[in-house]
Amino acid sequence: MAAVVIGFCAAIGMWAFDFGREIAGIEGGAQTEVVRLRTQLAALTTELQSAREQRDEAQSVANTASTLITTEKASSEKVLSQVKSLEDENRRLKDDLGFFEKLAPSAGADGVTIRALQAEAQPDGKIRWQVLLIQARKNPNEFSGNLEIVFSGMLNGKPWVNQSSGADGAGNVPVKMAQYARLDGLYEVPAQVAVKSITVKLFEGGKLRATQSARL
Repeated sequence: MAAVVIGFCAAIGMWAFDFGREIAGIEGGAQTEVVRLRTQLAALTTELQSAREQRDEAQSVANTASTLITTEKASSEKVLSQVKSLEDENRRLKDDLGFFEKLAPSAGADGVTIRALQAEAQPDGKIRWQVLLIQARKNPNEFSGNLEIVFSGMLNGKPWVNQSSGADGAGNVPVKMAQYARLDGLYEVPAQVAVKSITVKLFEGGKLRATQSARL
């Protein structure tokens, strides 16, 4: 019995020894796996940090590009505004140049004359007219008279003439001037009327001094 007991104890001891070795091996493998996973985690953390830095750099570049685009757009709008202002100024200077060129006395001119007459249809259907009057003499006396504005055209296939009181932009316009005067106005065309021409007549004390016509 003693031998059997000793043998059984020895068998149990061997089994415990082998089991302990197996446990130790498992724990060793687990430790190795932990080390490997920690290494991978560190590498992934480094890559993530690098990716974040690249993202921040890309965002900075995008913000800079957006700022440059906004600045460029503002500059373009400013340039366009300046170009429009210059075009308007150039147009005004051309109009003034044409106006003052017409102020030059013509050969044989005497008294008040009509130097220019213009009429142009506007987008709203009205007609804008302009008249330039001038006294060619040096240091002339003040002129006082009136300008008669007459529009003519067609209405329902028949000749039509308007010579109203002036409330609609036609009729008699008082004139007081020394060397020159530039008069203008807007004429509201009646319905179904096709205006073809404008005639202006300058009167002084009931006496006709000058007349001029223009076609539209």
